[in-house]
Amino acid sequence: MAELGSHGVGNTAPATVSRLRDVRTRMARSAAGAGRSSHAVTLVCVTKGQDLEAIRPVLTAGERVFGENRVQEAQRKWPTLRTEFEGIELHLIGPLQTNKVREAVSLFNVIETLDRPKLAEALASEFQSGRPKPELYVQVNTGREPQKAGVAPEEVDGFLTFCRTICNLEISGLMCIPPMGQQVSPHFALLSLLAARNDITRLSMGMSADYELGIQLGATHVRVGSAIFGERPAP
Repeated sequence: MAELGSHGVGNTAPATVSRLRDVRTRMARSAAGAGRSSHAVTLVCVTKGQDLEAIRPVLTAGERVFGENRVQEAQRKWPTLRTEFEGIELHLIGPLQTNKVREAVSLFNVIETLDRPKLAEALASEFQSGRPKPELYVQVNTGREPQKAGVAPEEVDGFLTFCRTICNLEISGLMCIPPMGQQVSPHFALLSLLAARNDITRLSMGMSADYELGIQLGATHVRVGSAIFGERPAP
């Protein structure tokens, strides 16, 4: 887990850095309450809709793991930031179209939204090019919401078998976004169960409103945006 520093950020974005420190404090408290090490949980700072000037103070404060929802937006921002800061790990946490697979593979270290056979096949094909392979998480639609991406819970075992045996993909984790307005605990518990029975150890679950509960229920990665950056700017 990145250490928080203050060099270069005192006059640029004090509110952002203060919120970041608060998130880190809450993460550590939640981990300790669950008998876990704070180092067992990775903070993914979600920068969807944030410009370079909003992101730089968080990088200067020591954070190196970030999440973006769209390939094209990430392409506009992160090549520049990677020339300024070393060791950045970038997660794709939004839907991936098959025609964007090549760009995604070249830009992201982790793709958290593998959710259908066609995408698995496209990733497998791209991996044959010999390029570095990002880690892959399967997105699970724990609420079975028809408008939301993700594999239905009852189809996860079969989909993982398809990815592993037919496409020869290594699956590192599972990710979920519980339905709005519902208790998140059953969804996090379900994701943990699916992961355990499929020998998967990484769980991306918990966002700004519920990352503490995610940590208590076994999350290894939490995706936090507005709790750090404030409300997202209008497009």
